[in-house]
Amino acid sequence: MSENATASTELTSQYAAQVTSDLEHNFKEQERVSAEIAALQQQLATLQHDHTVLVNMQQALGITPPSAEPAAAPAQATVPAPRKKAATRTSPTAQTKKTTAAPGRERARKPAKKTEAAAPTAVQPSLVELIRQHLAEQSEPRSTAEIAAALEQAHPERGIKNTVVRTTVENLVARGQAQRTRQGRSVYYTTPDTAQPTPPSPTESQQQEAQLEEAQ
Repeated sequence: MSENATASTELTSQYAAQVTSDLEHNFKEQERVSAEIAALQQQLATLQHDHTVLVNMQQALGITPPSAEPAAAPAQATVPAPRKKAATRTSPTAQTKKTTAAPGRERARKPAKKTEAAAPTAVQPSLVELIRQHLAEQSEPRSTAEIAAALEQAHPERGIKNTVVRTTVENLVARGQAQRTRQGRSVYYTTPDTAQPTPPSPTESQQQEAQLEEAQ
């Protein structure tokens, strides 16, 4: 009886030590995985911030955004199940059924691709066009804050920022497509008073040369 009790006590001690070791290992693994998740979340937040800055710069430069955005990556990647080896060979009848059913599936897929390609994509006007149109519709000078507020109210889905509007208007001033005026410490913008003359087309220039030759 004493030997059995001693063996049972030693076995219990071994199990207790093993369970304690497994718990410590599990706790350390949880800490490691939590640290990796926090680092990945921080990296994702940085990428999202950079994406917002790049989109704002793209709008400020007047670049038309692409019509389609890349699809978001799935949260969890699915692992395909391993293929099982066929126990028996397929009969000739089953093979003929597969060959006859395949063309029908291809015919059913082709119209779907055509309908997807036929869908038109709407192109939104750039921020430069929106600002030029807004200034052309105003009878008085407008500040960048007023321009940004009006465009944000008219296009809430664009997420237009005051800093981006200021950069875009300054680019228009540099290109002669807008004017800057100061009233105290405030800066206001309007459309240019006189439009720049557009160069004559090749047809018009040829007609002018022909008229000069006839006059001589």
